Amino acid sequence: MYAPGMHGRLDWAELDSAALASNPLGDPPRRPLLAYLPPGYEAGGRYPAVYFLHGFSGSARGYANVTPFQPTLPERLDALVHAGAVPPFVGVFPDGWTRLGGSQWRDSAATGRYGRYLAEDVVAFADARWRTVPRPGARALVGKSSGGYGALLHGALHPGVFGHLASHAGDAAFEYCYLPDFPRAAAALAGSDPAAWFEGFLRRARETKPAGEDHTVLNVVAMAAAYSPRAGAPLGLELPFDPDTARLREEVWARWLEADPVRFVPRHLDAFRRLGSVFLDCGRRDEFNLRWGARMVAEALRQGGVDVLHEEFDDGHRGLDYRYDRSLAYLLPRMERG
Repeated sequence: MYAPGMHGRLDWAELDSAALASNPLGDPPRRPLLAYLPPGYEAGGRYPAVYFLHGFSGSARGYANVTPFQPTLPERLDALVHAGAVPPFVGVFPDGWTRLGGSQWRDSAATGRYGRYLAEDVVAFADARWRTVPRPGARALVGKSSGGYGALLHGALHPGVFGHLASHAGDAAFEYCYLPDFPRAAAALAGSDPAAWFEGFLRRARETKPAGEDHTVLNVVAMAAAYSPRAGAPLGLELPFDPDTARLREEVWARWLEADPVRFVPRHLDAFRRLGSVFLDCGRRDEFNLRWGARMVAEALRQGGVDVLHEEFDDGHRGLDYRYDRSLAYLLPRMERG
């Protein structure tokens, strides 16, 4: 598909994921998959592949949404390649949407095997359909917010699949980015349970629109599905606090902390040392306090002997597609080519 003004083109595909078959939320295992193919692709040759992980409440189709006065992300990538700011590459945009709004790109008994879906199904499909270089050193994983979290997670777990990563404002230092929302979520959930609250949220969204505080509660519920699943509980998850008192459930909260990059990155330094490049950044005005997690992760990587580029910039959490200019300019020259 040729987009007006683009020098490369977009290719939409659909992937039947074995990993997502019969997932607990009943979400479709057949997923859209978007690829950006650079100018000259039709002439032959193979290209490194950059996998872009969207944030919470995002989807693959969202990358093609038009924003007034600004390019879409594929258009921005195309402009970078056309200007020679980065070498040509294939951009792959997988879909990690769930009924709860997101998966954190990890396997969970409450949502499904989204980590396996990405590392196995998506990569195998992309290598078969597009002329990528099928080696870890020619694959990069980049994402923002929950997508940045996913990049760090797969850097730890799958250095044999992805050889480079960039995390833009990735979820980290959970005491700072999640804990402040627990009292507000507890207030909304008091006298209810996550499943009943969620049905009310869906009803509001269909009939009128979500309430002002709904996103905060939905985010907490979705994170609980990712970090503290529990079979037989409403929505298959366990909240990290008592909804009646907002008191922390220490044993559940400990499960969340185990999934925090500030904790798991130091445990997987051998994996990160295998990567060809690591890029981290965050805005100094990030509304979710994520700059501190990025600093802690960068410090742990440096102390572990990992070569990492860490940057901060004057902005908040939203509207950060322009920061891919920086991460891609760092990663792509370091990636293997065909």
